[in-house]
Amino acid sequence: MITHIMRKYIKILGLLAITAIQFSCSGNDAAEPEVVNPPDATDTFIRASDVSFLPQMEALGTKFYSNGKAESMLTTLRSAGCNTVRIRLWKNPVNGRSGLNEVKQLTKKARQAGLRIWITVHYSDDWADPGVQTVPEEWKNLSFTDLKTAVTNYTSTIITEINPDIIQIGNEINSGLLWPQGNLISNEQQCIALLSAASAAVRSKAPNTKIMIHYAGVNGGGTDWFFNKMKTIDYDYIGLSYYPIWHGKDLTEVKNTIDALGKKYGKKVLIAETAYPFTLLYNDQTNNIVGSSDQLVPGYPATPAGQRTFVLDIKNLVKSSEFGQGFAYWGGEWVAFKGPQSKSGSTFENQALYSFDNNALSVMQSFSKE
Repeated sequence: MITHIMRKYIKILGLLAITAIQFSCSGNDAAEPEVVNPPDATDTFIRASDVSFLPQMEALGTKFYSNGKAESMLTTLRSAGCNTVRIRLWKNPVNGRSGLNEVKQLTKKARQAGLRIWITVHYSDDWADPGVQTVPEEWKNLSFTDLKTAVTNYTSTIITEINPDIIQIGNEINSGLLWPQGNLISNEQQCIALLSAASAAVRSKAPNTKIMIHYAGVNGGGTDWFFNKMKTIDYDYIGLSYYPIWHGKDLTEVKNTIDALGKKYGKKVLIAETAYPFTLLYNDQTNNIVGSSDQLVPGYPATPAGQRTFVLDIKNLVKSSEFGQGFAYWGGEWVAFKGPQSKSGSTFENQALYSFDNNALSVMQSFSKE
C-alpha cells in the first residue's frame, strides 16, 4: 500500500521529469532557431556589409535603430536587401575580438538572419593591410616548411568550424602576407606557395566555397602587376578595395579596372571594400579618416543623399560589367560606440550606415536587389 509520503514523492518526481523534458525541448529549439528569410539561391550578385565590430559594440550595450525603432543590425541589413556579411578573422587576438570563437558566434547569428558568410582571413593576430602583414605570435619562429603547414592546418580549421560561402585568403595583400617569409616583393615564390597552400586546403574540404584574393586599389598598372603574380593560384574572385581618399576619385577607372582584370584573368571581380561619408562632422574625439571637403568625389556631397548615391553608383558600375560579382561596404557598423568623449572610438562614424543617433540611413537602399 502506497503511503501518503510515498505518493507525494512520486508526484514530485513526475513533475521533475516533465520539467526536464520541457527544458530539453526548449533548449534544443533555442540552440537552433529557424532561419529567417533565407537567401535566394538565384540571387548571386553579392551585396555585402562588413560587420566585424558588431560583437564588441553589442557587448558594450550599443543599440541600433531602423525608422526610430530598436532593431538588430543584421535584421536591418537583411531587410534592406543585403545578402552577405563580411567578417574579419584574426589568429590569436590579445582581447579575443575577431578571434575564431567570436567569429563563429557572429557567423551563427548572421546565418540565422538569412545572410551568407564571407570570411576575411588576415593570417595575423591583428590588422593586416598593405603596410603591415605581421606573422601570428604563435608562428613567428617557424621554418618556412612549418609555416606552410600551419597555414594549411589553420585554413582547414576555418573551413571545418565556419564553412563560409566566401573565404578571402589574406587581407589587402599587395605585397604578400606573413612577412618576411611571405613577402611578395622579396620572397615571391614563398608568397605564392603560402597562398597555394591555403587555396588547396579550401578546395579539399569545401569545393563549393569561393576563394578570393584581395588587393587594395583600382590602379590599372598596380592591379595588373599583382594579379599577374597570382596566375598559378587556384581562386575564384578578385577583390579590390576602393576608397576615394586613397585610390582616386575617378569611378570610370574603377569600371575599367574591373573589366580589364576580369577579361585578362578570367575571374569575377568585386569591390571588396568601399565607404563614403554622410557628414564631415564628428561624433567622438577620435580623428576620422575622412574629414575635409577636398577628400570628397565631385558630385557626391558628404550628406546622407550623397553617401547613398555614391554606393548605388558603385553597385551599378560593378553590375554593369560582365565580370562584376558584387560589393561590400566597410565600416558601416563602426559608430562612435565608446561615447562622445572617446579618443579611441571610431575613425569611421561619419562613414557608417547609421546616423549619429544610430538610426539607419538611406544608404541602406543601396543593398536592394534592384
